[in-house]
Amino acid sequence: MIVIVCKYLIPKGYRGLTLFPFVFLLNKKDKANDSLINHEKIHLRQQLELLIVPFYIWYVMEFFYLLCHHKDTKKAYLNISFEKEAYCNEKDFNYLQKRPFWKFITYLKK
Repeated sequence: MIVIVCKYLIPKGYRGLTLFPFVFLLNKKDKANDSLINHEKIHLRQQLELLIVPFYIWYVMEFFYLLCHHKDTKKAYLNISFEKEAYCNEKDFNYLQKRPFWKFITYLKK
């Protein structure tokens, strides 16, 4: 994981973005935000499991499907299976040690 602080790469309203193997953060102080870093580490694991490029294809396809369903970008984003998993477990700092392979699949149903 390579952490880079660069406010120009982060979409408005967000604090972090993970593009394997990089984690881009909005502010330098976010490096000390353990929950945010853990959230982004979960995304790194998801990206590795899907061999990186398929992750991005799945992510974008799921986002547009949810956007058509919810007709709201924020709601669509929050309902992406990858985001649900990361948000639900970002405060569990042992999550990645016990996380089953492809766990994000279970968040498609929720």
